[in-house]
Amino acid sequence: MKFRLKSVAILLAFVSGCRQSEPNKTVSRFDTGVNWPVYGGNNAGNRYSPLDQITIENVSQLEVAWMYKAREPQEPGSSARVREIQCQPIVIDGVLYATTPLLQLFAVNAATGEELWKFSPPEEGFRNRGVMYWENGDDKRILYTVESNLYAVNAATGKLIPGFGNGGVVDLRQGLSDGIDADITKTRVRATSPGVIYKNTLVIGSAVSEAGDGAPGHVRAFNVVTGELEWVFHTIPHPGEVGYETWPEGAYKEVGGANTWSGMILDERNGVVFFGTGSPAADFYGGSRAGQNLFANSIVALNASDGSLVWYYQTISHDLWDRDHPLQPNLATIEHNGQKLEVVVQATKDGMVYVLNSKTGESVFPVEERPVPTNGLPGESPWPTQKFPLKPAPFSRQVYTEDDISDISPEAEAYTRQIYERYKTDNKFAPPSKEGTLLFGYSGGAEWGGNAIDPDGILYQNANDNPWILEMTENIQQGGAGDEVLSGEQLFSLNCAACHGKDKKGNGTDFPDISNVKNQYNSTQLLNILGGGIGRMPSFQHLAERDRQTIVSYLLEETKTQGDGTADERSEPTPSLKSNAFGFQPAYVKKAWTKLFDEQGYPGIKPPWGTLNAIDLNTGDYLWTVPLGEFPELTEKGISITGTESYGGPVVTAGGLVFIAGTKDERIRAFDKNTGKVVWEYQLPAAGFATPAIYQVGGKQYIAIAAGGARGQKAGDYYVAFKLPD
Repeated sequence: MKFRLKSVAILLAFVSGCRQSEPNKTVSRFDTGVNWPVYGGNNAGNRYSPLDQITIENVSQLEVAWMYKAREPQEPGSSARVREIQCQPIVIDGVLYATTPLLQLFAVNAATGEELWKFSPPEEGFRNRGVMYWENGDDKRILYTVESNLYAVNAATGKLIPGFGNGGVVDLRQGLSDGIDADITKTRVRATSPGVIYKNTLVIGSAVSEAGDGAPGHVRAFNVVTGELEWVFHTIPHPGEVGYETWPEGAYKEVGGANTWSGMILDERNGVVFFGTGSPAADFYGGSRAGQNLFANSIVALNASDGSLVWYYQTISHDLWDRDHPLQPNLATIEHNGQKLEVVVQATKDGMVYVLNSKTGESVFPVEERPVPTNGLPGESPWPTQKFPLKPAPFSRQVYTEDDISDISPEAEAYTRQIYERYKTDNKFAPPSKEGTLLFGYSGGAEWGGNAIDPDGILYQNANDNPWILEMTENIQQGGAGDEVLSGEQLFSLNCAACHGKDKKGNGTDFPDISNVKNQYNSTQLLNILGGGIGRMPSFQHLAERDRQTIVSYLLEETKTQGDGTADERSEPTPSLKSNAFGFQPAYVKKAWTKLFDEQGYPGIKPPWGTLNAIDLNTGDYLWTVPLGEFPELTEKGISITGTESYGGPVVTAGGLVFIAGTKDERIRAFDKNTGKVVWEYQLPAAGFATPAIYQVGGKQYIAIAAGGARGQKAGDYYVAFKLPD
């Protein structure tokens, strides 16, 4: 392949597994095939394996090679929430490295699953999608993140590297307060996806809150040997930088977000790193950030050595819909109009595929700039035009029409029709409103699991079709209400009900039921969660301590009120505008933000609810689209396979197969990459909300995936590896 991953340090010949199958070929230990050395399979993010031992003809013979129990035993009476395993393993020289649900790092024999070592960080983590590997001679390191810490661990022993940062640890909040007077220690910053390593430079993004308390999502680079900060690229530009004029003056001092949380790719030959960014804070109201808001919602190319800007391409201007770029882009070579082109491919939450010239950032296919509605909330200034790619066509629905009303039963039809009539929205860029909108572009089209591209330039992309309801309301904490004492119910309604519902019951999948949270957590634990965040829930440090205590008391159904000595009366009043340099109170906040279901809890839209798509990037045309996943109980009733939402992504192989899990039916499947036909499936011990890795040990090809469950499904414990019988 044009962008095959090369060694970051030295080239070694004759890896043991490759020696048996290709005795005359000298390979790098970092070549995808024998190894699966980085997140996404190679630096191009292709999720492509050149291994062809497993084929369409023999894939039905796959069997479990080993299972590794990854979930840690819980202490008696522990209230720890069940957490997913989203990690895609890496494999180097017959050793598989990955993380547990609480983000312990482990190494196992990739052929047997036998544990070699485990590293336990002092803090608990809540999400990790992959780890990084670097070596120079005998110095071999695993680098990975847990909350705000970047760890360097000896790949052979599982011990911290003492010369890296502070005893093996670097604080990921470094560089975010550059040029700003801010207390960064109270800001939650994580890196849920791994970065990329160019020579001795580790480039990484971050996951930050996209509410008013969000830190800026600047991209940083650290020295992989010493841990020292090498450079910072400001995704919210500072004075004198490109894009500064697309914000109000001084916005960089108080607006956050515009982060890259979904992973990066690297053109090592040219020393360029590519990534997509997310929306600016706050997600659904931008009255305080008039303008296009570069580099939010952009595809960006940087010089990996110094962080200088090569090019950018903004896909959404002044985002009001939380349409982050949710997955790694990837690099590919296509043939278009008779010419070979090296391109960057970025799929999006709203089902678009952008195919850009990797040298210039120009779109290969036509993109129209069209007028869109501008009737925003008071104080809002929606951008008057947005981009509409003409090819490839969207891989998920754009607007909920009458034809999309669910038809799986008369009851579902009546229920969803009623909601449609109340919230129907005729433009995907309709600004958020108090009346409410029905929209796509959150938890799908594309998600964080990524996509795959084979050497022929065929893109394999899973997609979700999940409509959401959004209603906005005035923020009573904004605009001079600083000394107002709010009840627990009011504070919960303002800060929590948009996700968990006013009844606290959530939606059963993305937002959990907390109506009986007192049976899971005590007061101290809940205060820690509100202060630091958990899972996809952000930190609520922007609230005064007394307000967090009041919410906790409300959740625990206590009768305490503010001012009676039970809360910290010495804490400051609720802030009226800014809580710190990275936080503000927007004039409008979410009142309702929930996925649309029918009366039985199925997606409130006509199937398919999830698909797998094959798109020819050479022409922009679709080769096939098939449902991905099923609800067996509906299939038994004679309803055609509906597909389910999926979290995790595909991998494609030279054996002609696409492997993917991530569906609600808890199966992993193999598809014929030419036809979209299912040729193998296996019922995992729990849902595999992760992306597989493919590698070879001792001449045998393996497929490994995390089966961690959750997201409304049962929890799981395992990494599972498959191979053909001996």
